[in-house]
Amino acid sequence: MASGIEKRCADLLVELGLIKEGQGCTATPLTGGVASDIAMVEFEGRKVCAKFALAKLKVAEDWFAPVHRNRAEYEWLRVASAIAPDGAVKLFGRSDTLNGFAMEFLEGPDVYLWKDALLAGHAPQGEATVVGDLLGRIHAASTQAGFDAAPFHNADDFRALRIEPYLTFTAGRHPDCRDNLDALADMLYSADRVLVHGDVSPKNILLRGGRPVVLDAECATLGDASFDPSFCLNHLVLKSIHLPRMAKAYLQEAVAFWNSYRAHVTWEDEAALEQRICRLLPALMLGRVDGKSPVEYLNTASQSLTRDLARSLIMAPPATLAEVFATIHKTIRDAQS
Repeated sequence: MASGIEKRCADLLVELGLIKEGQGCTATPLTGGVASDIAMVEFEGRKVCAKFALAKLKVAEDWFAPVHRNRAEYEWLRVASAIAPDGAVKLFGRSDTLNGFAMEFLEGPDVYLWKDALLAGHAPQGEATVVGDLLGRIHAASTQAGFDAAPFHNADDFRALRIEPYLTFTAGRHPDCRDNLDALADMLYSADRVLVHGDVSPKNILLRGGRPVVLDAECATLGDASFDPSFCLNHLVLKSIHLPRMAKAYLQEAVAFWNSYRAHVTWEDEAALEQRICRLLPALMLGRVDGKSPVEYLNTASQSLTRDLARSLIMAPPATLAEVFATIHKTIRDAQS
């Protein structure tokens, strides 16, 4: 008898016309995410990736989210494909009834996961620059006249998936930071200017032939442009803390990301956006230690360093990212001396 995931994959492929009713397929579950069931599906010598949204996320804390977010993710991938077809994943269709979709299964000698390269301590290969460029292009395109924003009015979903677990929940553990964190939460919830991906993390970014393929857009919404850069920069910062010998290189990558991204900022004053990132970045740092989804690779000492550093930057945020990165680098150096 087919497993649950295998039956769902078969039902999805039948609905999308990729296989016929009763035709066999095999499904191999893929790991790495907490918000969806994902599988590699094989049939007739082909491989595709199937993804289904979960109502309860796979984390220790209770964390629920609506499964219709799967549609927003699919639509974000369609937008990315139109803007950067050279780096986009091929899509095969989506099912409303199954809250799932099928896409290209990415593999090959020129494909690797950015997170794996960072955690292995590999010398950067310009990943941050190309990711920042792609993200900036998508943000800019979403502010142009004629952009179809209809699939992305998802503020409540974004609150459930990002604002509450990363900011509101964390504020409950740090009452002295509550006013700052609540202000950021209100800012993010009320914004609707730019198409936000919501999970621009190295674990969701494959490099294929040197071009980034950004996946896992379950949080996609119209929101504040500060969120995506802050979220990605946070991962570079956390990996700098995790691997102090790579701190200089990874923080240089953070600078490269910002420089590449900001070249596309035309929808608002660049300095105002940078100041919001300076406020939000340390809040997300704290959220990945004491929020609902802590990163798995920080040891106790690194968690403590991140917590203290984030709290100090939340309470007194610098005006520029250059100052933020300098403070982070000095803190890491001092901890090693």
